[in-house]
Amino acid sequence: MTSRSLAWLPPAGICLLLGLPLLWLVGSALAVHGDILDTLRTLATPAPTAIDRLLLYYAWWPRFVMALLAGAGLAVAGVLMQQVLRNPLASPTTLGVASGANLALMASTLLAPGLLAIGREWIALAGGGAAVGLTFLLSWRRGLAPTVIVLAGLVVNLYLGALSTVLLLFHHESLNRLLIWSAGSLVQNGWDDVAMLWPRLLFAMLTAMALLRPLRLLELDDANMRSLGVPLKYLRLAGLGLAVALTGSIVSVIGVIGFIGLAAPNIIALAGGRTLVQRLFWSPLLGALLLALTDQLLQRVGGDYLATLVPTGAITSLLGAPLLLWLIPRLRMTGNRPRDTTPLAGYRHLDLKATSWLPFLLASIVVVALLLGQGVDGWYWLNPTQWPFIEGRLNRLLAAASSGVMLAVSGTVLQRLSANPMASPEVLGISGGSAIAVILGIYLLPAPSSPMLAGVGTLGACLTLGLLLALTRRRDYAPGQLLLAGVAIGALFNAVSSIILVSGDPRTQQVLAWITGSTYYATPSQALLLSALACLATLLACRFNHWLDILPLGGGIAQAIGIDVKLARLSLLLLVAAMTASATLIVGPLSFIGLLAPHLARMLGFTRALHHLLGAALLGALLMIVADWLGRQLLFPNEIPAGTAASLIGGAYFMLRLRRL
Repeated sequence: MTSRSLAWLPPAGICLLLGLPLLWLVGSALAVHGDILDTLRTLATPAPTAIDRLLLYYAWWPRFVMALLAGAGLAVAGVLMQQVLRNPLASPTTLGVASGANLALMASTLLAPGLLAIGREWIALAGGGAAVGLTFLLSWRRGLAPTVIVLAGLVVNLYLGALSTVLLLFHHESLNRLLIWSAGSLVQNGWDDVAMLWPRLLFAMLTAMALLRPLRLLELDDANMRSLGVPLKYLRLAGLGLAVALTGSIVSVIGVIGFIGLAAPNIIALAGGRTLVQRLFWSPLLGALLLALTDQLLQRVGGDYLATLVPTGAITSLLGAPLLLWLIPRLRMTGNRPRDTTPLAGYRHLDLKATSWLPFLLASIVVVALLLGQGVDGWYWLNPTQWPFIEGRLNRLLAAASSGVMLAVSGTVLQRLSANPMASPEVLGISGGSAIAVILGIYLLPAPSSPMLAGVGTLGACLTLGLLLALTRRRDYAPGQLLLAGVAIGALFNAVSSIILVSGDPRTQQVLAWITGSTYYATPSQALLLSALACLATLLACRFNHWLDILPLGGGIAQAIGIDVKLARLSLLLLVAAMTASATLIVGPLSFIGLLAPHLARMLGFTRALHHLLGAALLGALLMIVADWLGRQLLFPNEIPAGTAASLIGGAYFMLRLRRL
């Protein structure tokens, strides 16, 4: 046997390893209904008088075939995206295609249901195309570098997710069924969706095979391809257009299925499938087996009720996030570190005259947030004697400001500690890890109190930080590896929240309100406690300003002047974990304040560690107060929670920042 033929054996072994348990599960499921050969005949001639045969024909078989087709289609889309972008982490999920398609379908269902008459597929295609176009726009100046494009996909996913959350918050009852579908439900009531999807998958495979030779050339650099006369732009447009169209078709039928398009091509590549032919042959087969096996295990373990209620897409994300965490240390992503245009070590003079207005601006915003608002008769100013109304606003203001301070200080510490301008509790997944722990605490602990949830959230943040450090230690805490780990942890949080939100539990609305980051439920005692914690945490961080001035210069320099680097990093990271958990309890896991406030502080000249911490703390409080006030006023009498409003503001800045990298 030649070495070329031997290269096909490891991928075949992986597919056989998954195919055997799938065959056993399918056979055992069919045996429940009688003779296996007899049940197979139901595919051709269903018995009209036998209920179990009708269920097999109209529900079980279409679901199984749909799992195979969707898994294969997502894997093909992943192979095309990774080949065109020369990026092993490109996939329909990481580039925002699935989120864009889902948001487009959700918005059209609520705002323009007449558009559904033209077909869900075209709406999903438009949304997915717009999302991937935005991702490319954000990363085009960096030549679609792997880390930058994945980071752009992350922020697009988070931003579109925030918009979907706003729609869901205001129309929870109307979108309840759509929520189950959008999380990736394979439930079928006939063969119509299968009949719609299989021709598209066949067309995509034939088109990919027709483009095989020019797609191979994409493994060369751009200069060599241009010298060969390859129409690079048109070739990339064709490959990505095919992947987006295929993803849009799948999302329009079954919703968002996570990680199949990322996992299948990477597993085949790690198993030895190096050529494009091998990946196009084995990846669809592996993707089909992965999704079908996951769905069969869900039906076997959870039963019919759980298999109907729990979306398969959320389960694939639960399984795919650990897989991505396992892949991260094994992926080579060099030459793509984002440039920091304002080096941490490059101090410049702080202009006190230019920044002295900041406390006065914060005080003015506080007065406006306390006294100005909308009512049934329009805008009005509260009289200072109307203390009961002012007290309610004061509680919300203190909670929002305290959360903003803690997130801003956490982001400042992380950026200086890692010398990574894109580090923040939200982007690195620390907020997501804390949120997962809090959600589990709400559901598993008997009558959990706020201090108990704060402790659980801090533990979740600490575990997430430990995981991040363990994954990136070999690569010297490279920014790209940290960001990708944040992508995986964020996906894990999304999977957990999706399962909980579609569970029908009475506590779902409470969890949804908390995830969106509402300060509505803040009590006077909570507001005062958070204010005290924010002040204490800021003072502790300022106490470590010497470490934060030296550590960005490198561990060797820090050790040379007598700093215990391990102790310094551990102390600062524990402080970050406690602040992140406390802030997450109030404003939810996503706000971008931890990214936005440190950047604005440095733009104003707060470059030394002490100045940077204090300036970011003031800006974090100001931004969160503004987000809370705008959220209460923009859609009055409806309210956008502070965390969601902050994520919309901060996400817009994040995309602008990426555009200038």
